[in-house]
Amino acid sequence: MTETQPPTQIREATPKDAAAIADIYNHFVANTLITFDIQPISIPDMQQKITDLQKNLPVLVMAEGEQLAGYAYAAAWKTKPAYKHCAETTIYMHPSFHHKGLGARLYNALLTSLQLFEIANAIACITIPNDDSIKLHQKLGFRKVGRFEKVGYKKEQWIDVEYWQKKV
Repeated sequence: MTETQPPTQIREATPKDAAAIADIYNHFVANTLITFDIQPISIPDMQQKITDLQKNLPVLVMAEGEQLAGYAYAAAWKTKPAYKHCAETTIYMHPSFHHKGLGARLYNALLTSLQLFEIANAIACITIPNDDSIKLHQKLGFRKVGRFEKVGYKKEQWIDVEYWQKKV
């Protein structure tokens, strides 16, 4: 007899998700160059971040049963009023859920929801190198619009970033 997979659900994040979101994010803080944060984020700080982001834009999570597979959110790209129709998008998947197609589903849900917030352009900032993120953004219709060299310094190395854009 085979076990059935728990249903995959995409929903708005709640402050109760903060611990699982922080756990996912802190893995990338500690083990990769993907985020420029150097110190782990605390659960209270993640709760506050979720609350602050949701004042204006969506924060979504994907859960399989009780386990959080990943999260995605949109944030203001710039603070000046004329930028109000652009949002910077972010997605992180728990490492055990990589390469299963779930990130594309979650990211698509985020991009679709942005229309409800009158967002016309999604902008992604990708740390380079990051082939998985580039492939995901290409799959979802983003196009590369620029590259900044040596803008981050972490783990004793300089890091480049690329900006990718998609009309939503």
